[in-house]
Amino acid sequence: MENIIKRFKRYIAIDTKSDENSNSCPSTPGQLELGAILVEELKELGLADVRQDENGYVYATLRSNIDTEVPTIGFIAHLDTSPSLDGKCINPQIFIYEGGDIKLNDQYTIRTEEFPFLKELVGKELITTDGTTLLGADDKAGIAAIIDAMEYLIAHPEIKHGDIKIGFTPDEEIGRGADLFDVEGFDADFAYTVDGGPIGELEYENFNAASVKIEIQGRSVHPGTAKNMMINSLRIAMEIENALPISQKPEYTEGYEGFYLLDTMIGSVDHTTMHYIVRDHSMAKFKEKKEYFKNLIDFLNKKYDNIITIEVKDSYYNMKEKIEPHMEIIELAKKSMLELEIQPSITPIRGGTDGARLSYMGLPCPNIFTGGYNFHGRFELIPTESMKLISQLIVKIVENNAK
Repeated sequence: MENIIKRFKRYIAIDTKSDENSNSCPSTPGQLELGAILVEELKELGLADVRQDENGYVYATLRSNIDTEVPTIGFIAHLDTSPSLDGKCINPQIFIYEGGDIKLNDQYTIRTEEFPFLKELVGKELITTDGTTLLGADDKAGIAAIIDAMEYLIAHPEIKHGDIKIGFTPDEEIGRGADLFDVEGFDADFAYTVDGGPIGELEYENFNAASVKIEIQGRSVHPGTAKNMMINSLRIAMEIENALPISQKPEYTEGYEGFYLLDTMIGSVDHTTMHYIVRDHSMAKFKEKKEYFKNLIDFLNKKYDNIITIEVKDSYYNMKEKIEPHMEIIELAKKSMLELEIQPSITPIRGGTDGARLSYMGLPCPNIFTGGYNFHGRFELIPTESMKLISQLIVKIVENNAK
């Protein structure tokens, strides 16, 4: 346990938050810094073919220790953290949780009334932030667990396994993690992303996803003489938002229900830019949502004389279509969980992972848990036991794969 916590603390001290406004890959230098550290660690452990490519992707192989051929498994995690908050966590708090609210600092507290799952964590050792940064468990807990599992397998050669491929990707949080992934060079038959939430999560369904950019060119005129001349782009932006179904906003949806999210809006009377994300598990409903958006803008352009532009770009698709022909990899994960007395929780991801894109690139890649909670914010936390448990699960999966 000591090694995995040391690794995790070392990784989260490096600011690797990605930047969607950057056109480079990786989008931030911290990801290259962390990747270089991981390369050295993997080499020191004795893995083969360890490299960091020019785009910041890290690859390595733990060679088979058996003579028979078995499927080659990959394990993948991402280097970056969410851009939503400072990603350099240099003051994590580690303690045995005795129940009640968790005070992070004088301003922020993790309250049990807001996060009722806390009652399930009483008695466990937790790692939290100090309230000023992300923790970075998404996905540095995944990285730490994967490397811990490789160290264990090397130290215990009596555990038989085939070739194991490791991949650490940049810029997953801004939807680019699989863009330049070397699927052919990775050379795995299937893989798992280690990027889920609470213990037991096993996911092979995710949202179909698209981004929508809308620009509104208004007409700014002095308000004292604006009658019949001013076109307020901000007001039209509100008209667009109010025309979207209120029941299909994230705060009113769950399970398989999709949504429209106004992510950012920057504007003035003269010009406004809006960024939306569109999500749905159903491909038919996903297409309907995009079509509704386009029809809405067409209608408003007729009303306001073509002052609105819309750009819709698909981000990723539901991996279910690509996983269902290979359900043996889901059964392998389920069997391994049950042997560790982990109850599998097969649920749809209300989001996406690198695995969704990779599945469509020819690498079937469901997602398994890290054990963390409250990702993408200052209230993020993870039980230390969870990181060790995912490490044990990785070992069990490769062991069962070789039987």
